Amino acid sequence: MGDVREPRVTLTGLIGLAVVVSVLVVFCCMAWFAVQKLSSWMGIDLTSGGEPEDSATLVVAYSPEKAELFLELVENFNSAGHTSADGTPLRIRAVELSPQGMVDGAIGGEFQAVSPDSSFWLSQMDAAYADYIGHDDALLVTQQVRYAVSPVVIVMWRDEAEDMGWPRRPLGWSDLLERARSDPDFRWSHPSTSSAAGLLATLAEFYAGAGKTRDLTIYDVQDQYTLDYVAELERTVSYYGEGEWAVARQIAEQGRGYLDAFVGQEQLVIYLNRLGYDLVAVYPQEGTFWEDHPLALLDLNLTDIQRLTFRRFAEYITGPEAQQLVLEHGYRPADLTVDLEGEGSPFVGTDAVDPSQPQSVLQMPGGQVIEVVLDVWWYTKRPTDVFLVVDTSGSMEGEKLERVRDALTVFINGIRGDRDRVGLVEFYDYPVLRNQLSVLSPSQRLALQNTINSLEAGGGTALLDGVAMAYSLLQTNPDPERIHAIVVMTDGIENSSTLSFGELATRISQGNQTGVPVVIFAVAYGDDADYDTLERLVGITGGRVWEGTPANIRNLYQIISTYF
Repeated sequence: MGDVREPRVTLTGLIGLAVVVSVLVVFCCMAWFAVQKLSSWMGIDLTSGGEPEDSATLVVAYSPEKAELFLELVENFNSAGHTSADGTPLRIRAVELSPQGMVDGAIGGEFQAVSPDSSFWLSQMDAAYADYIGHDDALLVTQQVRYAVSPVVIVMWRDEAEDMGWPRRPLGWSDLLERARSDPDFRWSHPSTSSAAGLLATLAEFYAGAGKTRDLTIYDVQDQYTLDYVAELERTVSYYGEGEWAVARQIAEQGRGYLDAFVGQEQLVIYLNRLGYDLVAVYPQEGTFWEDHPLALLDLNLTDIQRLTFRRFAEYITGPEAQQLVLEHGYRPADLTVDLEGEGSPFVGTDAVDPSQPQSVLQMPGGQVIEVVLDVWWYTKRPTDVFLVVDTSGSMEGEKLERVRDALTVFINGIRGDRDRVGLVEFYDYPVLRNQLSVLSPSQRLALQNTINSLEAGGGTALLDGVAMAYSLLQTNPDPERIHAIVVMTDGIENSSTLSFGELATRISQGNQTGVPVVIFAVAYGDDADYDTLERLVGITGGRVWEGTPANIRNLYQIISTYF
């Protein structure tokens, strides 16, 4: 199961280390008290990001799919010079964050307002807050407005949609299922349920399976016919993307060959067509939902100035000037008096989007039904075979390897159920198979954790050989019903492989055509990480590189699993 490395620590070294640590502890304590004293003189609260306690700045977390629009709205607001009655400037600071990240961080005071892609996340924040303080009726979200809406659609290339009968007849989830059944080369995706598009698409699939457009019940969700329908549809998914915006970026970069269809909001059709592509919005005939893009205030340790800033910003983004900007960016304004077919509207002069759609809007089910859908989805979605490929070379010694151990533990603990299979390859001078690919049963979880705890750094970096070993193992007796992935954790500084990059790229490209497709992801550690090598590596399969930051470590499985 791999080499056992001898410890290289002496008694003298331990004594010397203890002395150094003692000195550092004393120094750090002195520095901490000095900084605290200085901060009290300056009126700065170090727990609130270094801003004065009476700061007028309102920090707003927004979801990434509307970055261009939201940042322009913030810039316009800040440039207008809004002030309070006593002349204090009112300012917005915008930070990009996934909706699930907003839910996770809402109680931490990192931001005072949010603008996720759906109001669904606001109820999740309230639930998390109520659980945190122990009162079921406690509310964190106290004020909210909507300023932009966009229906969830199936985004398709025009030629693909026309071949399926669009626009002569309405299309929907059943047509997507039939296309995937009849054409093995047809590739489509919808995001995981950690994004609004993915969650709402999944709810729409359950509604379609139940043959209803409202009043979806737990009984409907658990009905065997509904489960079979959703499971069959989910089996045709090529992969689950991190979010609709991540998929849109891949479409923008790779074009027609990336996917035949994907689920996203209508606005993305307008956005991508402006880049020169020819996509159309298919409004599912069985019904769909809206992404309603709220702005909400989190009533937690707010100053009066921050409350005022929120009210002024809410007034601005729902006003005529901002609502026109919303339309220009391809969203439908929340102000229904704005003419979608007026001069200059992106809905005019094109059949790619239809302002008269959707004809059937689904009713949002209750919270208990949504929770059951979320749980059931994990058992209807395509399962995954994933190899963790871990760098334990000498360059990973110290903090890098500690962060990798943390990330691996978080990743393993984040996998629900026992349908996904996980294996682990370690590499240093050469690759070593530490854990065979196996269903993540309690015994496999324990075996993986024991491996993680035993990892030690030393030797060279056979990165390419490590990936090659994991790739070959995934292609051995593969299950075509599963999604196959490799997650590499490394600083990317290759120096010991027998394979060249070109040889590995050829092997993977050919194997993905003749065997099962494998997607490679990488998590990079350290300021000296070789991002060029890692970007080339993941680029072979259309994967992605993340920086191994503490925040990414906390959300590692959530982030990477969205591709599974």
